[in-house]
Amino acid sequence: MRRKPVVALDGPVGVGKSTVARKLARRLGFLYIDTGAMYRAVALDALRQGVPLEDFEAVGRRVGSLEIRLVPEDEGTRVFCNGEDVTEAIRAPEVSRATSPIADNPAVRARLVALQRAMGAGGGVVMEGRDIGTVVFPDAEAKFYLDARAEIRAERRARQMEAAGRATDRASILADLLERDRRDRSRPVGALRVADGAEIVDTSDMSEDEVVEALAQRIVRLTFPRPGGRCP
Repeated sequence: MRRKPVVALDGPVGVGKSTVARKLARRLGFLYIDTGAMYRAVALDALRQGVPLEDFEAVGRRVGSLEIRLVPEDEGTRVFCNGEDVTEAIRAPEVSRATSPIADNPAVRARLVALQRAMGAGGGVVMEGRDIGTVVFPDAEAKFYLDARAEIRAERRARQMEAAGRATDRASILADLLERDRRDRSRPVGALRVADGAEIVDTSDMSEDEVVEALAQRIVRLTFPRPGGRCP
């Protein structure tokens, strides 16, 4: 049987990578790996332990002691850190703010990239982030860069926040998103860019389900070119 591919999804914040990746994995029968959740788990641990985020050496020593596991479920992925279910805790606003400096830490990235490569070594995974196709799996069989106009991404983010019962200010959301784009593209490690050989997919005028179906069809044609176009 032919090896199932590694699917790498990269793209800017607010483009819907996580939802698309989760649905695509379910559509293909693959494992979804939420790399962002892994960085959030490290950030949560640093906050709880009182480790200064800017102290790269201290955070680097701490990450070596962490066991991070992702457990797929029908409704998403449960995240465990040293045996504790931190799925909800890592979504707290203070953790979101702390994740950016954590993701710039070379020791953290080295540790988590190694874990991500181990998780995807056997293929049959959908992994999303900002450097999956460039750093984590540059030889992935299927690489995509999801994009959308900044205004569209800001509107999507606002609707997510409203659905969660949180107050929104669309102007502030757009400004924050543009600043995040600037930071992500200029990061010293793992900067956001289009991977060599990646297909750019503009999702501005597509629904999540339309994006998922388009990617699924491309992956099937790319990796299983046989009559019927079905994954084995």
